[in-house]
Amino acid sequence: MPGARHVFRPGSIAEAVAAISQDQAIPLAGATWVMRAALRGEPLADAYVALRGIRDLRQVEVRENEVSIGAAITHAELAASLQRVRGCAGLAQAAAQAANPAIRRVATVGGNLCSVAFAASDLAPALVAAGAEVEIEDAHGAARQSVEAFLAARAALPPGWLLTRVFAPRAARLSAHARLPLRKAGDYPVAIVSVSLERTEDGRVRSARIAVGSVEPIARRWRALEQALEGRPIDPGAAADLARERTGDFAGRDGVEAPGWYRSQVLPSLVRSAFQFLQAQV
Repeated sequence: MPGARHVFRPGSIAEAVAAISQDQAIPLAGATWVMRAALRGEPLADAYVALRGIRDLRQVEVRENEVSIGAAITHAELAASLQRVRGCAGLAQAAAQAANPAIRRVATVGGNLCSVAFAASDLAPALVAAGAEVEIEDAHGAARQSVEAFLAARAALPPGWLLTRVFAPRAARLSAHARLPLRKAGDYPVAIVSVSLERTEDGRVRSARIAVGSVEPIARRWRALEQALEGRPIDPGAAADLARERTGDFAGRDGVEAPGWYRSQVLPSLVRSAFQFLQAQV
């Protein structure tokens, strides 16, 4: 790797954490973000820790109440693993639709979540909507926290930590993922809406978790829309109308691919698409 003095190749998570803590090395998995550092005007680090050889980071375990996902699992591997897993439809969609096939075969779950400057992650809003958690390990041990909390705090975390696993609940909920890319294949999505909801016996929304990605720098929940949907039928048109009344909840970021106002304005149509998919699951 041009410009890098060292590439550590640990055989375990403990060895990787030691290299990160003691040598201030940067974790490296798929390298899809690092390889474009020059385009962003960012220098390469002096040292990296290659994670793909660590077996514990390369496993997906489907358990009774949750799915445990190793941080070095690629998007393509995750999509294949979740294809028929109950309660994970939205997350499987997000993994299967992100970027393009070549990127999906290389880009990892951990790298996607840890790239602070990458606002267009598909997995981030899908995992927030699912109520997922991440496991962070450092020299003091491992701890779990919600993906939502991690995304908000990751830029300010002290050095020496490694994201090792993601835990997605397998609840009896319907879920969907809708995104708006530009015309060019592989473009980053202008906006993303991920939905996860629980129904009452008569088919109404008992509780909802809705996350928006790519509109603002960090994916976050749309709590006002969640509350507005409670007690209502699963109706794509009505859900889009409620979303349209609340697009002011977001301050869209300007970018070369789309202005901020446009990102917010397309949210109702994405809500409609997500609810159409939910309706088809009923």
